[in-house]
Amino acid sequence: MGFNTTALIPSTCASLDAVTAKLSVVYLYFFLFPFALLLNGLAAWVSLHLRSTSTFIVYLKNLVAADLLLTLTLPPRAASMLPKAATWLGLKAFDCRFSSTIFYTCLYTSITLMGLISLDRFFKIVRPCGKLLGQNVVFSLVMSALVWVVLFGGTLIPTIILTDQLPVNVTEDFCMSMKSPAGVTLHKYVVVCMEALFWLVSILIVFCYICITMKVLQSFRNSGSNNSRGKKKTKLRVFLILLVFFLCFGPLHIMRIPYTLNEVFDIDACDEAWVITVHEFVLWLSTTNACLDPFLYICLCREYRDKLVDMMKARGICVRLYSDERDEK
Repeated sequence: MGFNTTALIPSTCASLDAVTAKLSVVYLYFFLFPFALLLNGLAAWVSLHLRSTSTFIVYLKNLVAADLLLTLTLPPRAASMLPKAATWLGLKAFDCRFSSTIFYTCLYTSITLMGLISLDRFFKIVRPCGKLLGQNVVFSLVMSALVWVVLFGGTLIPTIILTDQLPVNVTEDFCMSMKSPAGVTLHKYVVVCMEALFWLVSILIVFCYICITMKVLQSFRNSGSNNSRGKKKTKLRVFLILLVFFLCFGPLHIMRIPYTLNEVFDIDACDEAWVITVHEFVLWLSTTNACLDPFLYICLCREYRDKLVDMMKARGICVRLYSDERDEK
């Protein structure tokens, strides 16, 4: 998919501040990697011991896989952004063709899966006794497989295949110079389609949580004085998905509007150098989602939480996570 975000700011408009900001992002990636690897490795360990008995667990397992794969792309991606990386053409070429492409594909896989999880929460809370298709485990398996096939088969593999040229530009257009003419065309369509995908998923999530909010408020009113503070916290936990989604991905896609205009329509990069710099920071912010998702699993899935506690206790690790019998799986 390779959006060329590792591009250097053109030398004619480069400044010490821009170079420093870029280097700061590199250090942030290296700082984030061990935490993301630890948390997602632990999440993968737990999820492998869970049976796919509910739609939420199916989506959870797929989200763990996407986040773990994204985490593994962080070191080569960060290394390719180092100041001396311009002389490491093999590393930069590897990043352009493989690691950055996988990084973005996993990012949008996570975004889509979080949309499906929000839809699942909608069905569980708004229609808890229904027999809708979306509440069927087979449906969740099909939808998860479809996400991987479309994003990896429709964007990742074609991009890798069409990024097969010897780089002729070692400055700002390094990644784009590795693409064939068909690859450049595909790249422009992909960046626009992925931007559209995010906003479509956002609309879906907003709709789901408007309905969930109305249902929760109605539940609070109907419960009267019998509703304890703890029960309210349990019901409100579901909104953590909404918070994490827009905190991590919102700034990136707001910033991608001017960035995409700069990239697709060839606006003067010198006039928009600040767009590139800020874009690097919000792109790093989006990767923090890989660290936050494991905490969502603990908050939203009792089966995951119980399995985590049991597995840690079995290895002599003392741990206590809050539990609520009324949590939804």
